[in-house]
Amino acid sequence: MYKKILLISFFLILSSCTKEKGLYNADDLVYVGEFTRGLEGPAVDFNGNLYFVNPMKNGTIGVVDSKNKFSLFIDSLPNGSVANGIRFDNAELMYLADYAKHNILSININTKEINVVAHDSLINQPNDIAISKNNVLFASDPNWKNSTGNLLKIEGNKISVLEKNMGTTNGIEISPAEDKLYVNESIQRNIWVYDLDSEMNISNKKLFHKFDDFGLDGMRCDIKGNLYVTRHGKGTIVVLSPDGKIINEIQMKGKKPSNIAFGGPDGKTAYVTLQDRGYIETFRIEHSGRAFIMNNQ
Repeated sequence: MYKKILLISFFLILSSCTKEKGLYNADDLVYVGEFTRGLEGPAVDFNGNLYFVNPMKNGTIGVVDSKNKFSLFIDSLPNGSVANGIRFDNAELMYLADYAKHNILSININTKEINVVAHDSLINQPNDIAISKNNVLFASDPNWKNSTGNLLKIEGNKISVLEKNMGTTNGIEISPAEDKLYVNESIQRNIWVYDLDSEMNISNKKLFHKFDDFGLDGMRCDIKGNLYVTRHGKGTIVVLSPDGKIINEIQMKGKKPSNIAFGGPDGKTAYVTLQDRGYIETFRIEHSGRAFIMNNQ
């Protein structure tokens, strides 16, 4: 009996080790076409379908279903709109940052009805977005020409500028407890963190992490508060702990990862859009993504 228990324990340990070895190893998910310069904004709906922007040409939205089959979801956004970031609210309404027309758009994924949620001609170009449980949106607003940017907040149909004249704002995310907001500056290689109160107001800005080389793009949190940051030009995803320390760096096949989302049956599959290959890449992680848990509660 004792030997049997030891044997079972050995196989459990071996199985655990084998499973751990499968984590954080990047592989190709699906081929999505040769035009990938604008490939961005991955987000997963409640049924596990992965959406992203600008496959084939600018202004499109692609989808990869649960069987890893790629198709065009939207062939062309209206009025010359071109999207970047995508987020889903708790009613599965899709929000998009329309950088070409200074809009935040919404799409009903069942009817494909497209609406302008908010518009401001004075902002630069809403780039990436983050969303809270009560559907408050935050957006980065870079000016690439001048290497500057703003931080935006969208409530209802109103766009408010929370901070002006930052660096080149890009990736943006909310912590799982919704008490922190992270914003990065691509050119300056900074990640800033703000405190969030219950009304989604920001305060107490601090430098969360600074990199010495390569660009920063999209970033998302897992449920433990670890922040996954795409290193555009380096070809890696850096994982930062909630206190801003590097705890992992995942090597991708391509060199220009642009953004990341989490999905799969347990929220532990990472999907990465890249702008130098025809593939979306994927790897497994230890903890489920924040958005997956938020949308499945």
